Amino acid sequence: MKFGTTKEQESDRQNWLKTHKPKAYEKIIKYPERVKNGESIAIIQFQYDYACNFRCEHCCISKFQRPRKVERASGQQFFDLPGVKKLADEAHDMGLGNFVITGGEPLAFGDLDGLIAAIDPSRFFLAIDTNGWLLDLPMAKRLKKLGVDKVQLSLDGLDAFDHDAFRRKDGSWAACMTAINACQLADLHVILSTVMWKDRVHSQEFIDYLEWAKEAEIGTYVTFAKPVGAYEGNFDAVLDEEDEAHIATLSEKYDVFTHMTPSYGLDLGCIAVKRMVSITRYGDVMPCPYTHVSLGNVFKEPLRDIIDRGLNNRWFAYGKKYGCLAGVKGEFIDNVITKTYGKELPVPYDEIFTAEDEVDG
Repeated sequence: MKFGTTKEQESDRQNWLKTHKPKAYEKIIKYPERVKNGESIAIIQFQYDYACNFRCEHCCISKFQRPRKVERASGQQFFDLPGVKKLADEAHDMGLGNFVITGGEPLAFGDLDGLIAAIDPSRFFLAIDTNGWLLDLPMAKRLKKLGVDKVQLSLDGLDAFDHDAFRRKDGSWAACMTAINACQLADLHVILSTVMWKDRVHSQEFIDYLEWAKEAEIGTYVTFAKPVGAYEGNFDAVLDEEDEAHIATLSEKYDVFTHMTPSYGLDLGCIAVKRMVSITRYGDVMPCPYTHVSLGNVFKEPLRDIIDRGLNNRWFAYGKKYGCLAGVKGEFIDNVITKTYGKELPVPYDEIFTAEDEVDG
């Protein structure tokens, strides 16, 4: 099962959903209509747990991680499986059809099976992010049986030494190769996720990477380096608009895409809130995984109200089509991202935005 971003590939995906996951299909087929009505069609990027077996150089959630005893002592509410089910029910009732389980490292979660069951994959196109360390053939078959539709595997180059150094884990590149083979043998759709920093955009190394991925018939999702988390303040790694445009042109030859790449015939630009929200282990809803501002908390108010609040913000509302807000040099990084530095994350909405940022303010 290989579903990319061309019209033909998207048609194949929808036909597959119609047969295998009709509940998800009925929601997703309505996305164009929902967008016309100004409604969100957000992917739920769910940071269920921050436990991880890697300490990657660019980690964006490093400032969210805390020891279990500290977490328990804080008294802060966090997700259990009944809470996951409630969240998934809300998303389903809102007509949202996509869930991504992330972390941390999801394959290291002790309750992964229960987590997937609580979401109920029959209702969603379900993806999972992974560094591949634990993704062997038995795991790939297990994920497919549990209802996972896609694996997004982190691979940051064809050179094993460089990849392992970036991921700070010896043997991680070899584990990725094993994981790719395992997914293909299990007929589990796999795409690559690769980090793009300034010095890599125009490199021959990246072209060689795309040529290899093309030969292997694996799509490549490019995630821009963001100046947050372990990269807080690292503006030298951040792309500019010219770099962003260059990556878009590569899609003419390669199966390479970003979160701005149109899908379902919808060109939304930056998809924060409109096409994605990120929900932390502690219930905060953020516009994306890299904008560490809380739009609200699902333990305190309905998900629908929180997303509506985001859609009423000039940065995330329908209308002006931005490029990647958090990953391309510009006003948003200067006036929003940098305001989160040195603060407990995520920062409450009203500490970053004012009435002037609201469409109906």
